Amino acid sequence: MPGAVIVGMQWGDEGKGRFTDYLAKEAALCVRYQGGHNAGHTIIVDGEVFKLQLVPSGVLYPWVTPVIGNGVVVDPAVLIEELDMLERRGVDTRRIRLSGNAHLIMPYHQELDRVSERYLGKNKLGTTKRGIGPAYGDKAWRVGLRVQDLLDPKIFRAKLDLALREKNGVLTKVYNRLPLDANEITDRYMSYVERLAPLIDDTVHLVHEALDAQQWVLFEGAQATFLDLDHGTYPYVTSSNPIAGGVCTGAGVGPRAIERIVGIVKAYTTRVGSGPFPTELPEGDPVGDLLVERGGEFGTNTGRRRRTGWLDLVMLRHAVRLNTATELAVTKLDVLSPFDEIKVCVAYEGDDGTRYEHVPYHQSVLHHVRPVYETLPGWGSDIEAVARLEDLPGAARDYVRYVEEFAGVPVTFVSVGPARDQTVVLPRAA
Repeated sequence: MPGAVIVGMQWGDEGKGRFTDYLAKEAALCVRYQGGHNAGHTIIVDGEVFKLQLVPSGVLYPWVTPVIGNGVVVDPAVLIEELDMLERRGVDTRRIRLSGNAHLIMPYHQELDRVSERYLGKNKLGTTKRGIGPAYGDKAWRVGLRVQDLLDPKIFRAKLDLALREKNGVLTKVYNRLPLDANEITDRYMSYVERLAPLIDDTVHLVHEALDAQQWVLFEGAQATFLDLDHGTYPYVTSSNPIAGGVCTGAGVGPRAIERIVGIVKAYTTRVGSGPFPTELPEGDPVGDLLVERGGEFGTNTGRRRRTGWLDLVMLRHAVRLNTATELAVTKLDVLSPFDEIKVCVAYEGDDGTRYEHVPYHQSVLHHVRPVYETLPGWGSDIEAVARLEDLPGAARDYVRYVEEFAGVPVTFVSVGPARDQTVVLPRAA
């Protein structure tokens, strides 16, 4: 079946948006399958920068139908702001389709996200405080409101009243906050209906129609493998399943619908928020500062400075296994150009001297491992204008080969800059 998945192989911010945009030119549908507006995808086309949060990255091609799947949690106000931004910049948003089964982020989700993070103090998870986790929690608790509820004011209000009984009790009695007003919330959310109603659709049916017609469908994930709720560095994770398997529930397809899984990996490693990071460079380290400066390592949505470190190949090999990646795209290779030497992590060492060549499952081990590095030669020259593999410096080609040999799957794309046309395409393995 002609389905392909774009999935992050680290802790997010790998450049998934630009590769979704790059590959979407051949697609009929581009489907976002999980996450919310806590994930930002930056796309640069002809020098113009687009920062997307909920709308799939394929929206910039007029022949692609962008689909927001049932696995996404949607803040309707944020979605409308994004639609307005795209329209102002000449992008037709009438093609976008929004799953009626996607869950809504409500004001009490955002309020609970904010106060609970403050309540956790030094143990806070580092969430974006945008209500993502509480919205997924209500989905699992089966008290969530869905996009389709916007189309029936009576159902919307009945579900809202039920939810507020518990939410206002928690806000007032646990966190000493004022209760939220059901009338105000209802009026606000009903005001979104006129704009969103034409976009609401049965997206599972749309996806299967395209697959049955042998049209190429591109599935776009947010966040990344090690932020996965089940397979990431719990509890410092997101509230959904970004791994390739999440496509099945988040878009409504079976595993056999997928024939290509493109893992996106940055040429070094970054992380936002709290949690373990074996190859993290200490604060103030000149290498880390240069990675931040050259890589523009600040969150698309939050503006937070990202933590930086050398490439962790132990993580990458595990991510390839979890996602059954068919290939890799290496991003931001150009950021490494100034370094005479480049380190890559090939194993971990525990406090007791145990060598780990896989990611330890136990958090007490993972939090304390030390990276075991191999040192590779740098290339010391700019590569931003390179368009072909053979034009990359020999040390840069060797670095790419080292990555693919360690990971066990071919590298088929390398980005040498942020723009759409700064992509080196390598031959795919048979």
